[in-house]
Amino acid sequence: MRGFERRDGMAVALLDEEERLVVARIVADVALLLGAESFGRDGASEADPASDIDDPFAHLRGLEESIREPSDPAILRLLPNAAPTDREVAAEFRRLTDGELRAIKTRRLRRIWDQLSTGDDEWVVPADAALETAAALTDVRLVLSSRLGLVTDDDADRLHAEIDLASHALATDDDNMLSVDPERVWLGMLYQALTWLQDTLVEFVAEQE
Repeated sequence: MRGFERRDGMAVALLDEEERLVVARIVADVALLLGAESFGRDGASEADPASDIDDPFAHLRGLEESIREPSDPAILRLLPNAAPTDREVAAEFRRLTDGELRAIKTRRLRRIWDQLSTGDDEWVVPADAALETAAALTDVRLVLSSRLGLVTDDDADRLHAEIDLASHALATDDDNMLSVDPERVWLGMLYQALTWLQDTLVEFVAEQE
């Protein structure tokens, strides 16, 4: 994976096939949480990058069924209450804005999915779409951070320590040191990768100003 760099006025990142498939999968899953239709998943075809790999997010499947349940912390991070201390105001604001906000976020995610579905290792983001793409990556990271239980800096530090421990265990073939949840580590590594990708895209945007 190579972060976003400027090329001919556009932001270009490099992801190999497996990396594109994984990012496309989580992007599609976040869109499902928002109530979107599947991005080419039904009747899997060659155009569906998510159809070519095992589903690493199977444990998230079905969450879209409870999309209107504000108790789901991931959805609350995507669609936060406007007035946490006033239920009536929060409910009215959600009634007025929920549909439009979901549509905006889904459109941004769909754009990423389409870009990653071209079969090209280069992820090309036009300059005028860079901010929206960065916002979509924020939404994906919010869902991952919710599932990982990342609330404080200490939570993030513990996750980084678990990833370092797992990486060391794999590098040294020391299975006895791998006392962490492999699935959590995998999601954590994806979270780190997306954070880094987003940072490089934000740097591209800053250079535009």
